[in-house]
Amino acid sequence: MRILISLFIIGLVSACQQPETNVTESIAIADNQQQIPEHLPLVEDRDIKNVIFLIGDGTGLAQIASGQLALVGPDGLLHMQTMPVTGFVKTHSSDNLITDSASGATAYSCGLKTYNGAIGVNPEQIPCKTILELAEEQGLSTGLVSTSSITHATPASFATHVEQRSMEDEIAYDFLDSGVEVFLGGGFEYFSEQHRADSLDLIGEFEDAGYQILRTKDDLQNSTSNQLLGLFADDGLERADTEPNSVAMIEKALSILSKNEDGFFLMLEGSQIDWAGHGNQVQYLLNEIKDFDAAVKASLDFAQEDGETLVVLTADHETGGMTLQRQLAEGDSLEIFWTTGYHTGTPVPLMAYGPHATEFMGWRDNTYVGHKIAELLGLNGFPILIQ
Repeated sequence: MRILISLFIIGLVSACQQPETNVTESIAIADNQQQIPEHLPLVEDRDIKNVIFLIGDGTGLAQIASGQLALVGPDGLLHMQTMPVTGFVKTHSSDNLITDSASGATAYSCGLKTYNGAIGVNPEQIPCKTILELAEEQGLSTGLVSTSSITHATPASFATHVEQRSMEDEIAYDFLDSGVEVFLGGGFEYFSEQHRADSLDLIGEFEDAGYQILRTKDDLQNSTSNQLLGLFADDGLERADTEPNSVAMIEKALSILSKNEDGFFLMLEGSQIDWAGHGNQVQYLLNEIKDFDAAVKASLDFAQEDGETLVVLTADHETGGMTLQRQLAEGDSLEIFWTTGYHTGTPVPLMAYGPHATEFMGWRDNTYVGHKIAELLGLNGFPILIQ
């Protein structure tokens, strides 16, 4: 029986993995001249008013460690590494040992397991109420920020309900009734009548609903509305000079959402760490880790000053099977080895700072994270199916 179970598990994993790539690259090791940030302390538990939920799509321990080595050196710390509480998340979905971003994000947003590709629905395709939707009903302000299209799997899973992640036209339309105050990312083509299959002028409908439409980083900087739809690229952000980085987006979101005395829920996704893993591209990965970590710093700075904000950081899955292979002869570079061009079943880090951060230590299922955030925000009855 033990052998049969082992073979069954191996078969499940093999069925969803791409062929091994065995790609080897190297990274240059930074010196240790950078100022090392201090580890943040645990803070006294109190009621939580705000949650900043940071998802580094595809980010495992190797991605974080390689970012540290390349950006701040062996003795340095990324800002995410200063968070005082660390745990691990098990990531399997309801139908596969290897999750995708849709089911992984839905586990966080709804607190339940579902099938790969599902956006805000359970395995029977019944919609599930998300943390963000419950927060809106309770009077909190909400925001979604992403370096992919804002209609991509992770942000979509917090505010919409569709059977498959590929239904991005439908996801964009559903955002209109979500109540979300701030959308910032890419995805213009899913809102524009020139690109949508139904020729619907969704941009105009968002404007009629009170949203200010933003297309560039200057638009973002100069915006005055408390309802924003930022669409800075046709699909995912291309890192063009006209586009804002993650720091600019999260700082704008925080400036708006924090006006609500009842609190807020904000999700930011570092989407393209995952894309770099799919492509086995080290420099791309390091650039995205740097961008994401800067947004982490902005979040932690806000939380330290505010005192009522919980920051939780994790990933939906690891991508690429990334390993740090060996130091090269000169000692100033390190080999990076990729085992796949797809996701893996490796558990991912879970980090937290703020009141009740210790609730996120230990080995946890991804659904636990959603349950605990909902509980700490006082969102009762989670998870909830919409019948």
